[in-house]
Amino acid sequence: MFEGLGNRLSDVFTKLTRKGALRESDVDEALREVRVALLEADVALPVVKDFLARVREQATGEAVIRSVSPGQMVIKIVHDALADLLGGVNLGLNLAVAPPVVIMMVGLQGSGKTTTAAKIALRLTARDKKRVMMASLDTQRPAAQEQLRVLGEQAGVDTLPVIAGQVPTDIARRALASAKVQGYDVVILDTAGRLAVDEGLMNEAAAIHALAKPAETLLVADAMTGQDAVNVARAFKERVQVTGIVLTRIDGDARGGAALSMRTEADAPVKLMGTGEKLDALEDFHPERVASRILGMGDVVSLVEKAAEQVDRAEAEKLARKMKKGDFDLDDMAEQLDKLSKMGGLSSMLGMLPGARDIKQKLKGVNLDDRMIARQVALIRSMTRAERRNVKLLNGSRKRRIARGAGMDVPDVNRLVKQFLEMSKMMKRAGKLGQGGLMRSMGGGLPPGLGPR
Repeated sequence: MFEGLGNRLSDVFTKLTRKGALRESDVDEALREVRVALLEADVALPVVKDFLARVREQATGEAVIRSVSPGQMVIKIVHDALADLLGGVNLGLNLAVAPPVVIMMVGLQGSGKTTTAAKIALRLTARDKKRVMMASLDTQRPAAQEQLRVLGEQAGVDTLPVIAGQVPTDIARRALASAKVQGYDVVILDTAGRLAVDEGLMNEAAAIHALAKPAETLLVADAMTGQDAVNVARAFKERVQVTGIVLTRIDGDARGGAALSMRTEADAPVKLMGTGEKLDALEDFHPERVASRILGMGDVVSLVEKAAEQVDRAEAEKLARKMKKGDFDLDDMAEQLDKLSKMGGLSSMLGMLPGARDIKQKLKGVNLDDRMIARQVALIRSMTRAERRNVKLLNGSRKRRIARGAGMDVPDVNRLVKQFLEMSKMMKRAGKLGQGGLMRSMGGGLPPGLGPR
């Protein structure tokens, strides 16, 4: 998300930082380009006007014109204004009320409400150790209630049994009573959607809201909605008092205008964002970090947090000992690749590094397809235990068998072996160099196996 906007803004600010001193006309010219970039990113016009007025007031002040690095000062002003536009600080879900805490999911059909409900339920269960129950109030869409039940099984979260013929308000009433009697901490109500905002949808949502009195009313919105997001946000805010927004499919939208517009129009913060189809692909929305990503400053904090979720201290120490002895094998390689995939893959990690756009520009000829990781793991899983421990066993016939088992070709196996040997050599060298040895042995380049094919 925001890739197109980020690239445009990067070009604008590159011109500014090249100037030793800034005149007011330089700032005006830059802000005209920023205006075009925001509009092309599908940000609503009123939002763009307010944003630029705020930035211009600060960017043409004496403190900027006379500063040592005026271009950098303007970038900081834009960064802070973007962060403020996106909500300022991250506001998590409000769970500080008497249980069962009611979370009501609203939004248009196809926005990803049901899947997002399951993602939130999994997150609250795994991370916050809450007892969660989900209930589908969607009697409009065929199989909607069955979909939530299946997702509940996948997430290990209870769902309210379906009783045929009940209307949404009756289902909500039964869900609240069951959650209270059975001692659940949180109950998530997944409401129906429509293809567009209409009076029937709004009346139903308002009736459920009045009955359930939710602590959180989350508007689930597709990040690719564009300008329509403004009308959707405004309509739901007026009828059900939206307390937060969840943006879905942010990995499929390079513009990001919905995020910048909806927060303003709904007068509610973006609290969460869906980063993929898997049930664990849900992240907190941190305005300052997102603003940094837009301006190419990276998001190292989020990268470290993702890494911490995947790294087990005991496993890391065991791998370090193996590296020192030079015992790194294909099982270890597969494990590290799997962790990389769970962190969002190469593209996601690159996007969090400072100067990511410059890195991507330099790596245009490098294959950074995240599917490459899955293919490499598939090849390793097609090997026997002995082969994974000793690549010297891999003769021609074994390579053909492994390739067939993974649905690939022998050259793919040869490439994997070559990458493993390079990685193994690097790991052994890093182990001998001690702390910081891995980075020094890489010489600032990409890890072996992630370079040009």
